[in-house]
Amino acid sequence: MVEWTGEKSAYRQVADDLCARIAAGDFASSGRIPSLAALQAEYDVTVTVARRAVAHLKEAGLVVSHQGKAAFLAADAAVKVTAAAGEAGQLRRELAEVRGELRALAARVAELEAK
Repeated sequence: MVEWTGEKSAYRQVADDLCARIAAGDFASSGRIPSLAALQAEYDVTVTVARRAVAHLKEAGLVVSHQGKAAFLAADAAVKVTAAAGEAGQLRRELAEVRGELRALAARVAELEAK
C-alpha cells in the first residue's frame, strides 16, 4: 500500500514496487504489467497516480505501451531493474563507508579541539 504521509511520492512508491516485482519475475509469464484499473485497485490510488507510475516505468525503459492495450515489459526490463538494484546497493555501501569516515574525522577534530 501507498504511504501517503511519507517523503516519497505515491507514484514513485507504486513504480518502485512494480520494479521490485519485475525483478522478482512476477510479470515474466504474461509479459505485461497490470492495467491502470488493476493498479488503482491493488494500490488504492487514483488513476492519475497509476498512470504516472506507468509513465515513470516507460521513461526508465522498462515498459512499452500501446494505445488501448496494456503496458508490456521491455525485452531487457528484468536486466535493467537488477542492474539498477546492484548499483543502488553499491551506492549504499559506499555511503555507509563515507559516513563511518566522517564519524572518525569528527571524533579526531573533537579530540584536537579539546587539547
